[in-house]
Amino acid sequence: MKKLLAVLAIAGISVISWYQYSIRPVDADDKMLRSVTILSGLSVSDIGWLLKNKGIIRSAPAFSLYARWHGAEASLQAGDFLLNPGMNVAEIVLSLKRGLSEESAITIPEGFTVKDIDQLLSKKELIKAGDFLRCAAACDFSAYEFLSGEKVGAFKGGLVEGYLFPDTYFVVAEEFTAKNFIERLLTTFRERVIVGLGPELEQAGRTLHEIVTMASLIEEETRTGAERPIVSGILWKRFDAGQGLGADAAIRYALEKPTAEITVKDLDADSPYNLRKFRGLPPGPIANPGLASIKAALHPEDSKYWYYLHGKDGVIRYAETNEGHNRNKALYLQ
Repeated sequence: MKKLLAVLAIAGISVISWYQYSIRPVDADDKMLRSVTILSGLSVSDIGWLLKNKGIIRSAPAFSLYARWHGAEASLQAGDFLLNPGMNVAEIVLSLKRGLSEESAITIPEGFTVKDIDQLLSKKELIKAGDFLRCAAACDFSAYEFLSGEKVGAFKGGLVEGYLFPDTYFVVAEEFTAKNFIERLLTTFRERVIVGLGPELEQAGRTLHEIVTMASLIEEETRTGAERPIVSGILWKRFDAGQGLGADAAIRYALEKPTAEITVKDLDADSPYNLRKFRGLPPGPIANPGLASIKAALHPEDSKYWYYLHGKDGVIRYAETNEGHNRNKALYLQ
């Protein structure tokens, strides 16, 4: 009898472990959206196999069990949905229950500022223009221990600028508020960066403020994944040597000139975001960097270069000396 009980106990533990594993995301880092059409009349088992075949879930039986155990079997809606392998089964079931379809997917691109997000949300008619900006500057986010008073945005980004994790979020318009959405972005930052990259952050030898601020520069100063670690290495090398970083993305942020031509007057601005005039990092992040830029800030690539620029053709050129940098300017910026 004891042996039978022991076998049953082991079997029970195995089933629980299988279930807990099977309702986790297929790949927490994969946020690539897949279009999924749920036809009217599909059973929960049919939906499970459809999602499994799309690579959205780990196990169709585990999906069915979750939906049944949580009373969602009869609540899953038909329609066209945008789902990704980074979602767990609970999030997927919630999306299908609420009918969170393509219109309910809000994507915050890497490099967006608080102001950019405000414009995006107001365009989607989820908020009135300015609501997100005002909340970012004035709402209480003291529950997020990684935010501190040393970070001051140039204008209205406040302490949250740089810490609003770029991703795709499913929202319900009737329940949407600027504060709750900011909290979702901050919570995702905590999960993906503070927790997800915890050991790497501890070994970096830099403060979180420095890492995120540098990552925001990398986000705005680079155009490809291959460039990020090299530019990171250059900027950290200049930072550690006490040289000016010379990254114009920072003064563009301060002057709110994301694409307009930078003038001589702009480069003479008496602003700590003018990295041609002042040494060190800007006072705070100039954008909300994606995970790739944060990882690049954590893992700079050592090189012989001290300078870089993007030519008019969009190609990056590196240089070891100021003379070489000036030569690149003459060749590729004219």
